[in-house]
Amino acid sequence: MVGTILLRLILWLLLTANFTGVNLLVGLLVAVLLPGGMRVRRSWTELGRGLGQMLRAIPQAYREAVEMMVTPHTQEKIQVHPVAPNRTPGLIFLDTFLITFTPKTIVLNYQEPEGYVVHHLYPPTDNHSGGQKS
Repeated sequence: MVGTILLRLILWLLLTANFTGVNLLVGLLVAVLLPGGMRVRRSWTELGRGLGQMLRAIPQAYREAVEMMVTPHTQEKIQVHPVAPNRTPGLIFLDTFLITFTPKTIVLNYQEPEGYVVHHLYPPTDNHSGGQKS
């Protein structure tokens, strides 16, 4: 329970980018008042890996934002990114958040067996052979 509230509070602070006392209190209230949802067994190694990816996504988001300001990204492509089997709803949310957090990608849909339908932006000279995000 404490881990869930802490994760929700961290996501709130990342989304609002405001670390004042009032925002911290509002975020804590939101984290506590949100319903618990389904109870599933958590994989702590997967959750730790997801949090590590979240920390790496922050500098990547800034780098991509600067790239988009310097070079217009006018090419787009929609791809399906596969999902590991037996992902918990929390980890699916974290994956969706990580993909959407960076400015060049956004999750359009989650399809159960296939994976995430992701919209990508590319500069005109890119050959669209860049690595996939997870």
